[in-house]
Amino acid sequence: MIRRALISVTDKTGITSFAQSLKKHGIEIVSTGGTAKMLEDEGIDVTPITDVTQFPEMLDGRVKTLHPHIHGGILARRELKTHMEKLHAHQITPIDLVVVNLYPFQDTIAKADVTFEEAIENIDIGGPAMIRSSAKNHRDVTVIVDPADYARIIDVLAQDGGTDEALRRELAAKAFSHTAAYDSLIAQYFNRQVNIPFPEQLSLTYRRKEVLRYGENPQQAAAYYEEPLVHAGSLPTAVQVHGKKLSYNNINDSHSAIELIRSFSEPTAVVVKHTNPCGVASSDTIAEAYQKAYEADPISIFGGIVVLNRRVDRETASKLAEIFLEIVIAPSFEASAIEVLSQKKNLRILELSEKVNLDTHDSIKINSIDGGALIQEVDQKQISPENCTVVTDVQPDQKTWQELMFAWKVVKHVKSNAIVLTKDRQTVGIGAGQMNRVGSAHIAIAQAEEKADGAIMASDAFFPMSDTVEAAAKAGIKAIIQPGGSIRDQESIDLANQRGIVMVFTHLRHFKH
Repeated sequence: MIRRALISVTDKTGITSFAQSLKKHGIEIVSTGGTAKMLEDEGIDVTPITDVTQFPEMLDGRVKTLHPHIHGGILARRELKTHMEKLHAHQITPIDLVVVNLYPFQDTIAKADVTFEEAIENIDIGGPAMIRSSAKNHRDVTVIVDPADYARIIDVLAQDGGTDEALRRELAAKAFSHTAAYDSLIAQYFNRQVNIPFPEQLSLTYRRKEVLRYGENPQQAAAYYEEPLVHAGSLPTAVQVHGKKLSYNNINDSHSAIELIRSFSEPTAVVVKHTNPCGVASSDTIAEAYQKAYEADPISIFGGIVVLNRRVDRETASKLAEIFLEIVIAPSFEASAIEVLSQKKNLRILELSEKVNLDTHDSIKINSIDGGALIQEVDQKQISPENCTVVTDVQPDQKTWQELMFAWKVVKHVKSNAIVLTKDRQTVGIGAGQMNRVGSAHIAIAQAEEKADGAIMASDAFFPMSDTVEAAAKAGIKAIIQPGGSIRDQESIDLANQRGIVMVFTHLRHFKH
């Protein structure tokens, strides 16, 4: 039976109608500060928190609910005679319903000009304490942290006159998740402030965006989560304008494609299958870039994910519509392009801002393992010709440098061991995920066929021996870009010199597992 409710909310969505419904059920409402004023202004009778505590709010509102008359009323176990006698002795009235949501810490730190002092003042103390007390004593107390639950509680009150323990336990679980996420976000903020990227105790906060039909395979349950402070330009911020809901594999592949296309400023198209690129191309227009990406591997693109970094016009849309694709992602689409693409009922069309705001502390990659997790910074370091060393007698000309940089951007996003062949800012062969490097080279060369002649080769890690250079030479590769660093580098350099191949060391490895 609910006789007394405490309401103290920052998010006041729906709170007036909810409080009115509580009053209709004869429930007394105790409230704090701004919430109390709002309810009183709406003509709802409210008992101010200071009437309960017999103590004024103090320290600019930092202390108002941290009082035995509040927490005693929440935490008392109704079935224990000693608890109830203590309440009676100290004139404490039980509180049966607690409706609390917290200071907007997340919104505060999301502001570009937020100061540390402002962030500190938006750390809620009394709110989490009341939520935790209520959730702990859920056998007797109902706790609500989400306005979406108001209607449910009103329905239960109307039908049953009160909540049962099963519902209270469910709401308690939600409440503990709420405070855990809130505290985790604060911890992450403080760790960034004092430059601790890998704290001893790691707590991460994610918000469920959607429950998916299944995971990688139909027998696996799955859900899609986003960060509370999700970055503009990251996949969860995409707006779907057409097509079926995204699947687990769609999301995973789209993420891989988006990561790759961020490396390019010129009009570029990326095609991904099973998290590996199968076609990447840049050109003067986005329509030309897509055509080249398609021609890079017209077989593997079937059922693929296409990401473009320019507005899609009707010409590009018409080309995209010629084959079966799972998803097309771009910053925007002309109305005529949407008209063309939406004729394919199941094609997912996503608009995704080009704006990306990443730094090394926010950008971490998490790999779950049995019993733990591996955490690392995202591989974001870029190179330029100035960072590289030409280790062969033959020097690259300006066009070759341009192609070397293009190939290096692509190979970074191919699963190791990775070899990428490119020509005229177009991938012509990709060897991914092999157990030895020369095996990846043979796959890329076989895919390229005659296009390998005069192409550029990029390798994500050094050559342990010269066999990859030998394969490149036989295929007619004219230049190779690789990290260098093998104890047998000189063998590869000597062979490249013998065959007239340019070789450039980046001094930077791009393993991707």
